[in-house]
Amino acid sequence: MCGIVGYVGHRQAADVIVDGLTRLEYRGYDSAGVVISPRGEAASKLDVVKRAGKLSVLKDALVTSPLQGTLGLGHTRWATHGKPNDVNAHPHLSEDYKLGIIHNGIIENYLELKQELLAKGHVFLSETDTEVMVHLIEEHYRGDIVEAVRNALKQVTGAYALVVSHADHDVIVAARATSPMVLGLGDNENFVASDVPALLPYTREVIFLHDGDMALITQEKITLTDFDGNAIEREVSTIDWDAEAAEKAGFPHYMLKEIYEQPTVLQNTFGGRFVGNGTDVQLDLKLDPMRVNRVVITACGTAYYSGMVGEYLIERMARLPVEVEVASEFRYRQPVLDANTLCIVVSQSGETIDTLEALREAKRQGAKTLAILNVKGSSISREVDDSLYIHAGPEIGVASTKAYMAMVAAFELLAVWLGRARGTLPDSEAAEIIKALRATPHMVEDAIKERHHIAEIAEAFKGFSDYLFLGRGINFPTALEGALKLKEISYIHAEAYATGEMKHGPIALIDDQMPVVCVATASELYEKTVSNIQEVKARDGIVIALANPEDEQIKAHADYVIKVPQTHELVSPVINVVAMQLLAYETAHRLGLDVDQPRNLAKSVTVE
Repeated sequence: MCGIVGYVGHRQAADVIVDGLTRLEYRGYDSAGVVISPRGEAASKLDVVKRAGKLSVLKDALVTSPLQGTLGLGHTRWATHGKPNDVNAHPHLSEDYKLGIIHNGIIENYLELKQELLAKGHVFLSETDTEVMVHLIEEHYRGDIVEAVRNALKQVTGAYALVVSHADHDVIVAARATSPMVLGLGDNENFVASDVPALLPYTREVIFLHDGDMALITQEKITLTDFDGNAIEREVSTIDWDAEAAEKAGFPHYMLKEIYEQPTVLQNTFGGRFVGNGTDVQLDLKLDPMRVNRVVITACGTAYYSGMVGEYLIERMARLPVEVEVASEFRYRQPVLDANTLCIVVSQSGETIDTLEALREAKRQGAKTLAILNVKGSSISREVDDSLYIHAGPEIGVASTKAYMAMVAAFELLAVWLGRARGTLPDSEAAEIIKALRATPHMVEDAIKERHHIAEIAEAFKGFSDYLFLGRGINFPTALEGALKLKEISYIHAEAYATGEMKHGPIALIDDQMPVVCVATASELYEKTVSNIQEVKARDGIVIALANPEDEQIKAHADYVIKVPQTHELVSPVINVVAMQLLAYETAHRLGLDVDQPRNLAKSVTVE
């Protein structure tokens, strides 16, 4: 995701910033920019250079138009609101070029704020949510930039790492709500960045900001407060990572880092899409839901399983018939589609060849097409009628984690949108689901806290050669995804079945050498799931149950219990999959395998 670098000190800021942004290139981006303050000059203005494309384009522009000054901000942008172009690139500046802002994350209520600011005469140049912050801070500015930022943030809802400079002040103001940000402590110089690698050539002493923290950064010192201005203290950490480890933020593998990034990813996927009434979502789609009478979802691998969750969601909320098809088979079986069919294709990269060909087949037959994607500008994004972007950021680990979660989250939004538009999702149920979705980032954080216990289970069963995964209803795809993850990175044979199907064959496999992972979280079919677990135990199977913390009954039926937070049943796949990801990761890690690059697999399959 987006990269942030800020500097104030004795060096030329542009050099430090561009170097830092280069060290964050692994995060992925589509535009970049730098803003520099001349510092100390009366009535001075900020100088800015920003360009769409790679950092090399920005670097060439800086040769032609060099920026001089020892305080500045830089940004690499992964587009969310607005196309990747020079205007939408960060930094964003006020009309008088006094105020500059860079921002990671999403301002959820930006449309509401934008309308208010437009009514007050503010002129917007970009399509971004970030520019709202420029005008909002400008509206509150009375000579004190720190107070202006504080007052502006009181009106903002969303996830952000925000960094601000002003031509009349020798200070950088930084604020965090969910999106990561780290401060670097130097000798007569100080830094701020979205990730540690940007800082390592200059300092190893850092402070990781917490949610609700503000930092006031000058050349001589850093002062920390909360959003109300109360002084706070944070621990100074010393970084001893090498360059590769720094890109992983100290995690041993990209996959684990990406699992831990999922709360932020959810904020990015949901950001700006919840309507203030608490019962609706807004999606920038041209699709007319009333002209759809059938939905076909097609994808491959992990994306296919997200589509299976989507099937349950759309049928339940929008009351449309849904079929989920493996993309590699779809076009070869002469599917029947028409103008009233909505074909949804799902792909992290937007380049998956089987999914691209399925899209082309759907278009040949006149179906409406919608893509759930992570990468803007990809082949699928160029050919599809509508796109719903998941904003998961670059995913380095071959085995998908955060992209899967974001895909499921996107299907949650789409199902609500369709159900509300078609009049099949009542206010009360929509409000319950949206409330549950808003809570998922914190719930995923809580689910990740079970990692130590899951690691103990992985250690106990790392030598077993077979696993069975069971799930019912909307969590049958969760079981499928769990089995796939274990196969992909640990090379342990694993199968997944709908729990009710166990009696129809798989039960013959169960013995005391067969760990059975069963999703047993709260649901309409909970009692039936417990009965199925008892059938496993009666045949000496080893039961590893995913259950909610309040469930005391499950302890009597399972050998191991992994606790996951309880939520609305239709939202539970978002939470439950975390345990599956961690079980696969911890197992493979204990087997000494290459977690990030498992054998025979590629991140994006671009040939049939």
